[in-house]
Amino acid sequence: MNWIAGLFMALTISSLAHAQEARPQKVDDLMRLLQDPEVRSWLEKAPGPSSEAVQETDAGLATWEAATRTRIDGVAAAIPRIPGEVLATAARTRADALSNGKLPLFAVFLGLTAIGLFAERMFARSRRGAEGLQERLLAIGVFAAAMGALFFAFGWPARPGIVLLASLLALVAYRTISALLDASVLASSVHIRAKVFAGVAVVAVTVASLGRPLSVDPATTEAISFCFSIALLALAVEGAVSSSGRTLATRISLCLAFVVIWTLWCVGLHGLFWLGVYVMALPRVLRFTGRAAAEAFPSEPNSMKRVLLVRGSRAVVVVAAAAWLALVWRFDPNSLVHNNPVVAAVSYGLLKSVVVLLLADLAWHLARSWIDRRLTVSSGVVGDASQAARQGRLRTLLPIFRNVLAVVVAVVAGLIVLAELGVQIGPLIAGAGIFGVALGFGSQTLVKDVISGVFYMLDDAFRVGEYIQAKSYKGTVEGFSLRSVRLRHHRGPVFTVPFGELGAVENMSRDWVIDKFRVNVSYDADIEKARKLAKKIGAELQADPELGPLFIQPLKMKGVEEFGDYGIVLSFAMTTLPGMQTYIRRKAYAKIREAFKENGIDFATPSVQVGGEDRDGAAAAAAAIRTQQSKAVAAEGQLT
Repeated sequence: MNWIAGLFMALTISSLAHAQEARPQKVDDLMRLLQDPEVRSWLEKAPGPSSEAVQETDAGLATWEAATRTRIDGVAAAIPRIPGEVLATAARTRADALSNGKLPLFAVFLGLTAIGLFAERMFARSRRGAEGLQERLLAIGVFAAAMGALFFAFGWPARPGIVLLASLLALVAYRTISALLDASVLASSVHIRAKVFAGVAVVAVTVASLGRPLSVDPATTEAISFCFSIALLALAVEGAVSSSGRTLATRISLCLAFVVIWTLWCVGLHGLFWLGVYVMALPRVLRFTGRAAAEAFPSEPNSMKRVLLVRGSRAVVVVAAAAWLALVWRFDPNSLVHNNPVVAAVSYGLLKSVVVLLLADLAWHLARSWIDRRLTVSSGVVGDASQAARQGRLRTLLPIFRNVLAVVVAVVAGLIVLAELGVQIGPLIAGAGIFGVALGFGSQTLVKDVISGVFYMLDDAFRVGEYIQAKSYKGTVEGFSLRSVRLRHHRGPVFTVPFGELGAVENMSRDWVIDKFRVNVSYDADIEKARKLAKKIGAELQADPELGPLFIQPLKMKGVEEFGDYGIVLSFAMTTLPGMQTYIRRKAYAKIREAFKENGIDFATPSVQVGGEDRDGAAAAAAAIRTQQSKAVAAEGQLT
């Protein structure tokens, strides 16, 4: 390590020498001060960073308290000056408009509004009575475009132009909010109060935004905003008190919440103010946004467009709220986020986490909508064997893929959220790996089931809707999980079988089925006629519009299978789609019976022949029996 120290000293000496050549006197003074014992002692006793942080915090609180007090005093002092400032500003604006040869602003505003309404009316006529929120918003867009085109077609003085533009924007904003409120499901009284509240809020924002361009005293602008805020608070409290559908405790809570939110705005805590506004208004806004977006696709509940529009619109609302809150925190000098790095890191991390969760939710719902739509389409498609096999494989694999995708999205989103909150996810991932290894050793059966399921899927051993038999389990495959398969027995019971317990699988529904059955006819039946009748029946079944698509090879008689005890056994065979052989066999039995009956072919029936026409033989037999009985009686007499 000595060579490193020597190199460091050489570089330091060369740097000092170079600096001495550039500014020798200052360097000498600095070196002399650093070597002074008093200076060294003072540097060692200097206060630490913790006391400095406490002093900065105290200074920040004192600054906020002084700024808030000054602001309140200024607003109180400026309230009496509001009428004079408003009249003076209006006079200056009118003078600027008239001096440049323009009409009064009010007349121009009415003219632009009339032209916009005319354009909107013509657009509504072209739509031929179309109604709904979308049509109304489009009409308002035409209204705004017509007014904007005329406004920018002419030159305006600075002050009249900004007042006119702000007024037009306020009118468009209010009409848009009114259209949204009309589309919402609200009571008539609540609907009217909401429109009045929106109108006052739009006017308040417009007046506050015109303060600086019109050179209005900032204190007067704040005083005007304060007066509007009292009006908005009064409207909110009146709406909460007069709501008949809520309990008394709920009304009191709403009134207190409105007062607290208004107080936060008055004292300059804008970050907390907007948080309170979001807590009160954001749930209703999200519900209304989702419902309005869903009305665009009422007949397609699982379409990706509907999911994208509904979930995307809600995500846009939340992201816009989060972005506005971030801007407020960034430019508000009184917020803790602005003054404390730790609080800032956590707060911005929470906002980023909200965005991440929204994106994850949108991606998951889009993927699930696509999978559900594919499953619905595949379950209703009837085609050739290859297409049916492809759809069956999709119905088998897509539910498993959906479950895996849900786990992946949840884990990735959780890790990103933890990373945004400042948590080191590297140790978590390493710990999860170790825990996974330990879990694998401790749950070998579960691992066996999961891995066996993966290989069953890779081998395409069975699909949803197929009838299989494995060991003592048999039934139709209804669904899967990561470790088991669900089988529905043909009599109703459901088996949930782990993949590791299946073993060899007998698939009875794959590709095609050869169905064989036998019919017994009498020994005197015409075999050739029976064969021709069977061929005719096979052609009729294949020509049937319902049964024909189910055949792969038609019904045929294979010939004489054996000679039975009571008749000749004829063998029949046909090749059908899987699962349909029983249904077709029942139809074939009925047609064979009718055809054989009409053509004189009798079915074999068990019979026993007793006796005959030989009377002499019977008499001789009776005589022989009597002779034997007489001999037996004589023998018994001799013995006695």
